[in-house]
Formats: sequence, structure tokens, C-alpha cells
Amino acid sequence: QVQLVESGGGLVQPGGSLRLSCAASGFTLDYYAIGWFRQAPGKEREGVSCISMTGRTNYADSVEGRFTVSRDNAKNTVYLQMNSLKPEDTAVYYCAARPKSCSGSWPSSWGRGTQVTVSS
Repeated sequence: QVQLVESGGGLVQPGGSLRLSCAASGFTLDYYAIGWFRQAPGKEREGVSCISMTGRTNYADSVEGRFTVSRDNAKNTVYLQMNSLKPEDTAVYYCAARPKSCSGSWPSSWGRGTQVTVSS
């Protein structure tokens, strides 16, 4: 079964850190770009970061300098290191895959995601 599974979310205080994981099963991530997205209550899903097949990365302005995306193809996993977390980062975080580059459309189906809550 081809799927991506997000994990690593939790409750953290403002200024804290979390590392999210996006693990693939049923296929290899080597030839895919992986995007991270998030959806806060009452808001639309938004793009957070992306890493291409070749390791090129991009970030939303709201997380630039605080979040870092990386990939470990040997573990078939992509990570999102989130530092200096803010309450406005609270959301369900999802990952998705598309061929090669971060440009283009993303799948319309999503996994369960992982909840990140930033609160004191």
C-alpha cells in the first residue's frame, strides 16, 4: 500500500521545537518532491515547505528561518525541524509527494496528519 505517514506532533510551549517526520511506505521517496502543508481550525490548508528530489528547498515567509526541511532517502523519510515555534504555528501538519520538483499540483487526497499545538 502506497502511503505517507506523518508523526512527531505534540504540545509545545512558545519558543520550543518539534521535529516532524513523513515516512513513506509502498514506494521510494528518491524520485519525489515532498511538501509540508498545514491547516489551522477555520482556515484553508497552506503550504509550509518543500524539498525537491535534488534537495532544493523552499519555505513560506511565515516560517522562513525557523523551519528546516530535510530528507533521508536511506530511511525513506522527510523531516521538518520546527524551531522558535509560535502559537500561530498551531495546526494539523500534512506531507504530500509529487514527482521530482516542488512546482505543480499536489494530490487531492491527504493522510491523517499530525497535530502541532503551540501554547503556554
